[in-house]
Amino acid sequence: MKEIVTGTEALMRALKNEGVTTIFGYPGGAIMPVYDALYDYAMGPEAPFRHVLTRHEQAATHAAQGYARVSGKVGVCLVTSGPGATNTLTGVADAMMDSTPIVVIAGQVNIGVLGTDAFQEVDLVGVTQPISKWSYQIRRPEDVAWAVSRAFYIARSGRPGPVVLDFPTNAQKGTCEWQEQRVDFVRSYVPYPALDMVAVAQAAKLINEAKRPLALVGQGVELGNAQQELVDFIEQADIPVGRTMLGLSALSTDHRLNMGMLGMHGQYSLSQLTQQCDVLIAIGMRFSARVTGLTSTYARQAKIIHLDIDKSEIDKCVKADLAIVADCKESLPAITRLLRKADHTEWVEAFKPYQATEEEKVIRPATQPTDGPLLMGEVVRAVAEATQGEAVLVTDVGQNQLFACRYFRFRHHRSIVTSAGLGTMGFGLPAAIGAAIGAPDRDICMFAGDGGFQMCIQELGTVMEQQVPLKIIILNNNYLGNVRQWQDMFWGGRRSFTRMMNPDYGQIARSYGIAFERVKDRFELNEAVRRMLQSTAPFILECCVKEDDNVMPMTTPYKDVDTMNLVIES
Repeated sequence: MKEIVTGTEALMRALKNEGVTTIFGYPGGAIMPVYDALYDYAMGPEAPFRHVLTRHEQAATHAAQGYARVSGKVGVCLVTSGPGATNTLTGVADAMMDSTPIVVIAGQVNIGVLGTDAFQEVDLVGVTQPISKWSYQIRRPEDVAWAVSRAFYIARSGRPGPVVLDFPTNAQKGTCEWQEQRVDFVRSYVPYPALDMVAVAQAAKLINEAKRPLALVGQGVELGNAQQELVDFIEQADIPVGRTMLGLSALSTDHRLNMGMLGMHGQYSLSQLTQQCDVLIAIGMRFSARVTGLTSTYARQAKIIHLDIDKSEIDKCVKADLAIVADCKESLPAITRLLRKADHTEWVEAFKPYQATEEEKVIRPATQPTDGPLLMGEVVRAVAEATQGEAVLVTDVGQNQLFACRYFRFRHHRSIVTSAGLGTMGFGLPAAIGAAIGAPDRDICMFAGDGGFQMCIQELGTVMEQQVPLKIIILNNNYLGNVRQWQDMFWGGRRSFTRMMNPDYGQIARSYGIAFERVKDRFELNEAVRRMLQSTAPFILECCVKEDDNVMPMTTPYKDVDTMNLVIES
């Protein structure tokens, strides 16, 4: 017997078939039919969905991103048309840059009035096509099941990314015969390219002959669930490793071959020895300018092997001598099987003098000061030591992000949630909410500056309502710190509109019923961190830090990667 359902009921069933359990969203006029159907799927203890009402649509996308990053699932958000939909654009673009699988479902005006500048009408498909993996308008209720299945398949497969579904009200309200759909093929879309065994053999030969090999590890290892394959590969070939910001938790901080973070504010040893390696193996990373510095001089002495699932990344920024376009979970073990057991002790030891120099000139002064104001680095170090590599790190964007990524520690996979490619201030708080829901058994430590924290500060309402036990650390220096640092370094110290007049965060926290402490002196820090981590409820720790603290070392933008400065020249 045929079962006739509405388009909204078809959506609920299709989402359930995709294994969705959590939806982040904000209702409005053009999505109201969907929310009415959601009532029967998200109310009550036995309901299949948990709906998280954010306080802004942008926050819904960032929460979906945080959820996806830590859980490995597709994040889902639900918004209305017009401004509700356009408010998601930052999150969609962010997810595209950082390869995060989310599906945004937006209401749309009735098809009959499209193109008439109807109330809250916007061409969402046209706007989002350049910043998403796929953008589609569901014009008939019969297409709902197919479109949802296709959306999830595209979002999660190959190199993950965001998908946008535009859902006009007539398709929501109309009826159709329910038929479950399962899409696992899209013509001309090849998410998992076939492994080229000739290229694998050539890569193995280059690595076997290398005297000074270096591996650069990106988020592709995490997305491909190839963390153990990475360990097997680097241990067989005895290759030192640098990690991108999004690849920080792909390898344990304590692994003997882990040399730290790449990039503009990464480890000094990596910036220097990248220019001395003879074979450079890039694994699931895209050669961002923040990693390479001036590309025309980057690793010119090395044979470059690039492993990536996305063919468009090959030769885009740095010319590769050999490319393997495949899932790294497949390509890494294929190469490893052809590798001789290597011993590059002398090369690995070559990193130590540079590490010692950085420890003396940068790390110790930043994390273990004996006097003066509280520093951002020592706050991060205190939280890192207290959590012992077990927590998930979430950051906002700016100095808080750079200090946190430099000094936090990781023992487990999928433990870093940050906006790397787009650099979205305001990302941290909603992403941390999503991460807490996606990994409820783990501590979520979110670092933010006073600037970025205020960009999505309304999401404290979501924290209050959901009672997610976030540990929020505000590094308050009364400045837009990263911009101020660049103004001091490159713009003659002209601090144009970067000083912040901030509210009393304690009063704000109390108004949301969130526990709060303020720390100004370092002798209070460790005990305050301990109390924060022992709390089973949301907690805000405001740390009043040095106003003109700087993130070092630093490679000047578009300069050679090995011209990194350890300290700011006076």
